[in-house]
Amino acid sequence: MQLMIDSEYGTLREVLVHRPGKEIDRLTPYNKKLLLFEDVPYLEEMQREHDVFTTLIQDCCGARVYFFEHLLSEILTDSQLLRQLMQEALAASRLDHLTEDLLGVLSVSECVQALISGIKVHEVRGKLSSRSLADLLDVAFLIPPCPNLYFQRDTAAIVPGGMLFSAMRLPERQREANMVRLIFENHPLFKERVKKCYPPVSHNNPASLEGGDVIILNEKAVAIGFSERTEEKAIYHVAKTLISSGSIDRVYEVHLPKKRNFMHLDTVFTILDQNKVLTYPDAIQSVQKISLYTRKEDGGTEVHIKRHHVKEQLREILKREIPDLEVIGTDKVNQEYALREQWFDGANVFTIAPGKVISYNRNKHTNRALRELGVEVLEMPSSELSRGLGGPRCMSMPISRNSAG
Repeated sequence: MQLMIDSEYGTLREVLVHRPGKEIDRLTPYNKKLLLFEDVPYLEEMQREHDVFTTLIQDCCGARVYFFEHLLSEILTDSQLLRQLMQEALAASRLDHLTEDLLGVLSVSECVQALISGIKVHEVRGKLSSRSLADLLDVAFLIPPCPNLYFQRDTAAIVPGGMLFSAMRLPERQREANMVRLIFENHPLFKERVKKCYPPVSHNNPASLEGGDVIILNEKAVAIGFSERTEEKAIYHVAKTLISSGSIDRVYEVHLPKKRNFMHLDTVFTILDQNKVLTYPDAIQSVQKISLYTRKEDGGTEVHIKRHHVKEQLREILKREIPDLEVIGTDKVNQEYALREQWFDGANVFTIAPGKVISYNRNKHTNRALRELGVEVLEMPSSELSRGLGGPRCMSMPISRNSAG
C-alpha cells in the first residue's frame, strides 16, 4: 500500500520522530546561531520530555513510532549509502576529501552518530594522519551537528497524492531532509510504498519546500504556505503533480509574512477534527493573500493547471473546505497570555485521533479553551523542547493514518 494520508486528524497509525541526542549538547551560546538554534537546552530533561511525547502517542492511539536514528542505522549497512551521506556531510565543511579516511577508522554506528551529532577534529586526531588534520583546530567540526533534527515535520510531508520530500530553505539543514529521503527510498519498510511527488526528478536545485507549510484540508484540497521557508515555484510544482494525478482538485497557496514567527503555515492554524481548527488570530489575520490552483479545462491530453487570486479571507476558505467548521482561537484567553503561549507554539498541537491532541503543558490557557470546546488534550512537559521554538506537530512526521472517510 502506497504512503498516502487524506486528513490531519485520522487516527494515527505510524509516525517518524527523532529523540534529541548529543547534537543538542554541541550547542553553546557562541555557536547556536550558526547552528540555526534559538537557545542552549538541557539535554537530559529534553529527552525525558520527548519520551513522554512518544509514550503518549503509543499509549493513546496505538500508533507505531519509528525513531530516525534506528532507521538510519539500518539503511547505512549499505556501504554506498554510507559513503554518500558521509561525503555530503564533510562537504559542508569543505572536507569531503577526508571521506575515505574517516570511513576507514569509524564503525557504521560511529558514522551514524557523526551524521547526527557531528564530529570534531580532536575526536579523530589520534585515528587519522596528522598531515590530513594539520591545519584544523581541535575544536573545529569536521561534520557539523544537526540540532534541529527533532523537528521531523520539516523534512517531509505525506498527502493524498503521495510523498513530498523537503528542499530546505537553509542549506545547513538540507542534510536532515536528505537523510529522511534516503530512509524512505531505501528502507524495506517503506521503499515499495513511496510515490514521490516532490522534488521533480529533473531538478538538481529545486525550489524550497518544507513540511511544516503543508496542511491537508480534506481528501481533495491541500493548503501550502508561501512562507519564509517555502517558495512559490515549489508550490506550483506540487500543485501540478497532485492535480495532474487526479488525487487533489485544489491547492491553496497561502501567502505569509516573511518573518520568523510565521515560519510555517502550521504556526497559523492546525486541524483538530473533521470540523475543528485551532488558530492564532493575529497570525491568521496576517495572511497577505491566497491563490488557488485548479485543473484547467482545455480538452487536451496533457493536464494543465490554472492559478487565480482568491478574494475570501483564510477563515472563509477554511469554512468552505471544512463543513460545519468551529474555529478555536487562542484569543479566548487574556491577550498577554495569548502572545506568550503563541511564542511557545500554542497553535501547533499534534492531532493523533479525531478530537484528540498532544499539546505543551505550558500553554494552559490554550489547552483550557480546547477542552471547553470538546477537544481531548493530552499534555506533555515542555520546558526544554520548546526552546527550539517548535510544537508537538513540528516534532512529528505522520507516515500513515486511518482514512478520514
